Amino acid sequence: MFQRISLILILTLLIASCGASAPAATEPPAATKPPATESPAAESPGATEPPAFQSLEAPTRAEPQPQATSTAQPTPSQIPSTPTDTPLPTLELPTEVVNAPERMVWDGTPTYLAESTPGYAFRVTYAPELWALTTDQFGFPALAHRMIPGCVISVTSGRGLPPSLTAEHDMVNFGEVTFDVGNVFENDVLRFITYTGGNGMIITGFQVNFEEQADECRASAIEVLATLTAVRSSQATPTPTP
Repeated sequence: MFQRISLILILTLLIASCGASAPAATEPPAATKPPATESPAAESPGATEPPAFQSLEAPTRAEPQPQATSTAQPTPSQIPSTPTDTPLPTLELPTEVVNAPERMVWDGTPTYLAESTPGYAFRVTYAPELWALTTDQFGFPALAHRMIPGCVISVTSGRGLPPSLTAEHDMVNFGEVTFDVGNVFENDVLRFITYTGGNGMIITGFQVNFEEQADECRASAIEVLATLTAVRSSQATPTPTP
């Protein structure tokens, strides 16, 4: 009997020692770590979306839509007008000298000094009842015809012509005087004539302008230019002030 009791006690102790680690039926389970409440970090769209297709063509710029605006109309002074001939200003002619000699002289410096003999001036003679010694619109001495409006003989030198003008050249001789004659045209209309030459001692240039009666002006001018000669500068007649 005693052995049976001892065996029961031993078994009881063994059972008690082994069941100590198991929780009691009424003991609440051990606390567990609560699940994370933070929302996962937002992923960038690029990480989840496939890359957009990139065209190799250059981007097209959108054309701006026209806006209704009021355009200022040019005033009459701003509208370009058709080019027209600008007449030269009318030259003031001195009063004809009373009891003037039949012929008077016009002396001046040759326009081609490098080709002229130093110390000499040109001289032409003219009829004072037909011509008056005055100054042109540029302030240089000139002969203006008293009977033919706009007929003027002035000094000139070689220069280029604008593309709208063309020149036809010819040579004429008046005794010892030789001229290269340049007839200058614009649209087949004769505008003016140049006479460049001399008598071997002086070389000078003249230009004959006209508005109307071109043939009459040319014929009267030739009568004056044909008298070209050279005189010593010390004997030249000063150009009178009109």
